[in-house]
Amino acid sequence: MFKFITHKPLWANILAALGLLVILIIIFFLSLQWITGYGKTEKVPSVVGQNAIAAQKILEDKGFQVALQDSVYVDSVAKLAVVKQSPEADALVKSGRTIYLTINRSLPPLVEMPNLIGFSIRSAEMYLQSLGLRLGEISYKPDMARNAVLEQLINDITIKPGTKIALGSSVSFVLGSGIGGAEIDVPNLVGLTLDQTKSFLSTLSLNVGSIISIGTITDSAASFIVKQNPDIFLETTPGVRTANKIKTGQLIDLYISAIAPPARDTSITAPTTAVQH
Repeated sequence: MFKFITHKPLWANILAALGLLVILIIIFFLSLQWITGYGKTEKVPSVVGQNAIAAQKILEDKGFQVALQDSVYVDSVAKLAVVKQSPEADALVKSGRTIYLTINRSLPPLVEMPNLIGFSIRSAEMYLQSLGLRLGEISYKPDMARNAVLEQLINDITIKPGTKIALGSSVSFVLGSGIGGAEIDVPNLVGLTLDQTKSFLSTLSLNVGSIISIGTITDSAASFIVKQNPDIFLETTPGVRTANKIKTGQLIDLYISAIAPPARDTSITAPTTAVQH
């Protein structure tokens, strides 16, 4: 069997082996393009926005492989729709390449509802955004904590801190209007200094409104209240004075002067009834 090889000189066998090797190398490089698909490219179709199953079929019909790379949740995109593809649409790639898809989840992830009671509305809104939640409706009720969160609700139901809620949920707030529900008599501030007035109003949960200076004032803190609005009286009928009312949290405007005012009459005048003889 090997006589054909052994009966020839060594140099002839070496030349034959080298020739065979060269032929194999040429065949290899000629077939390499066919094996690797070199030079054969395909344009990647756009499947963003398509349902994941439909996107897979489109890509496979073009000769591509498909793999799920990741999933996210975007509430403005249809469930199980493709939100990202890699390589991107219209890219020229080798036929048979794997296209990686990121799809939208069918169910949103859950997050814990924080405790936002006492937060200002601005701070509460920023906190919601950081968690992927939305600001819903805002309503008010009488309370001295102006624009502070008093209640947090979802679908008009109070939501407790720590409750698991869907990402993207809308959270509504009830805020304090800055005015309390209880009514009290308007206090008599005339004759008090401005410092005394501020301290006194804070004990009544009332607030200082505008401060109007009358005449020259060098030390506003030691100046005197000479007039206030609202006044302590209401005069619905000429000559008849009744106690004026104010709600906690409301403002009282103050008129100040360096000169102390004269004492004022704080008595209530009741309506008189004619006596028949």
